Amino acid sequence: MARASRLRALRRRWLAFGAKPLHPELFGYLSQAGANVEEAATLLEAELAQWPDGPDNRGAIARCEQEGDRLTHKVVARLREIRMAPIDRHDLYALTGAIDDVVDNLEEVSEEFAMYRIEAPMEPAQQLAGVARDSSRALHRALDGFRTLDTVDRELDELRRLEHEGDRLYRDALAGLFAVSVDPMVVIRWKDIYQGLEDSIDSCRQAGNVLQRIVVKHA
Repeated sequence: MARASRLRALRRRWLAFGAKPLHPELFGYLSQAGANVEEAATLLEAELAQWPDGPDNRGAIARCEQEGDRLTHKVVARLREIRMAPIDRHDLYALTGAIDDVVDNLEEVSEEFAMYRIEAPMEPAQQLAGVARDSSRALHRALDGFRTLDTVDRELDELRRLEHEGDRLYRDALAGLFAVSVDPMVVIRWKDIYQGLEDSIDSCRQAGNVLQRIVVKHA
């Protein structure tokens, strides 16, 4: 009874919000995808913090990437089954795509550390990984609150702040890289890593932008 009452309350809230009938499983998949993003970013940050003596999390991050693909397919399959999606289908496709991009970028950075045989991490990479982790946590909280429309605005503000912080760290990292390195291969390797970390942060913000677009459409 309690669960049924909560679902009825949520349905009334979304209908008042201007959306079509609620499909709770879609929001469940999005919340799971947010948790998966946070796990991947946390694993990568832990890996870079102690590289090369810390845990080798590449396998776990690869599994997160596979889980992200699985959840994306779940959302797409469910959208094909239902006649009336709770919100615009294109927005849901864009949202799941942006979430999936975050994990793809994180996995790419993890693989690059091994592929380029990085002997020790540079501090800017560790700082960017920390921002990526914090961005993933904010995105997870936003997706958790999306179903009830709670805390979304606060987390979107946090994603914007973190993106600006990531941009600043990325610019400083590149400037420092070109200032101290005379080996073009070192520049190329680290530029790829910095870019992948910034792309992860930007993908979190992109997912937040889609959430904001949905809210604005139905406000």
